[in-house]
Amino acid sequence: MQPGSRIAVVGAGLGGVAAAALLQKAGFSVDVYEQAPAFSRLGAGIHMGPNVLKIFRRIGIEDALVSIASKPDFWFSRDGETGQYLSRIPLGDFAVKEYGAPYLTVHRGDLHALQVSALQPGTLHFGKRLTAIVDDGSGVDLTFDDGTRTRADIAVGADGINSCIRETLLGEERPNYSGWVGHRALLDKDALRRTGFDFEACVKWWTHDRHMMVYDTTADGREYYYVTGVPHPAWDFEGASVPSSREEMREAFDGYHPIVQTLIEATTEVTKWPLLNRNPLPVWSRGRMVLLGDACHPMKPHMAQGAAMAIEDGAMLARCLGETGLADFAAAFRLYEANRRERASRVQAVSNANTWLRTQEDPAWVFGYDIFEAPLRGESEVAA
Repeated sequence: MQPGSRIAVVGAGLGGVAAAALLQKAGFSVDVYEQAPAFSRLGAGIHMGPNVLKIFRRIGIEDALVSIASKPDFWFSRDGETGQYLSRIPLGDFAVKEYGAPYLTVHRGDLHALQVSALQPGTLHFGKRLTAIVDDGSGVDLTFDDGTRTRADIAVGADGINSCIRETLLGEERPNYSGWVGHRALLDKDALRRTGFDFEACVKWWTHDRHMMVYDTTADGREYYYVTGVPHPAWDFEGASVPSSREEMREAFDGYHPIVQTLIEATTEVTKWPLLNRNPLPVWSRGRMVLLGDACHPMKPHMAQGAAMAIEDGAMLARCLGETGLADFAAAFRLYEANRRERASRVQAVSNANTWLRTQEDPAWVFGYDIFEAPLRGESEVAA
């Protein structure tokens, strides 16, 4: 038996690392267990709204992230065929003034590396795929596929849509295939500029049943990224993703605007993956185990807030454990769910509907939220 930590976070994705960093800053002893052997700069971009930048401010990585990320002045929505503008959502300086922090787009790997750098040295453990977890009432025993074991007072399931901890709480159940796939590709922005088109820093191209979201992922604008949502009758491949092709992209976006066609022709490597989700879970915790992020409320990526909700979860869980102390983790878990379920469920519903910012609307309910300033719902009842 290896020496245990007070809190075990299973999964070192964006939500798990945020939770761990904030818990460590609050004085808790935390270890993070990640099944991957190492992290690499995988080819994916991500949006980080002001609601998340305020969390990164607490962690201490906001300034470093701002220095490497793109800061778009607008989120543009455009008709995929005609190019007509459907919405112009102000970001840039407006976001800083109105929502209290910037809106960024960045390479996911660059963001993740910054988050990991905020963890205490020696507390992230790679090659630890959880195979069994047992809550014996006085603690939690975790067993990994490399034969090692550890013990903790509580375990945080940040281990994704196929979470082992979720299965332990609720039984084995495959996620739902949404009927859509996404495509991902990174492009050379300098090469694109030579085509003579204007490639906006953050734009979503829409038609009635599919879209392409395109944005910069670096501060210097050298890297351009697109991610799609396209109907696909069944996911008939093994694994999380498979290679796609320019030919498949041309077919999927036939009739789209010349700018989109130019993006497709500039594509050298593209992958596709199934968009999966789950029905709302009846519980987010049981005993000494608690869930966050995709383990708890997976959603389509169409609102660019899936990772943000996982990070918000981690921040709220840390806040609630800070309120109650680890000795009263059960109260913290109740407080956490009471203060996250409604917001996460609303974002999940809007994201799955794929309507976010398609037309001119006020995103303040998402971007203006400050998880550290929001009153804790149910705090008095739990304290009593």
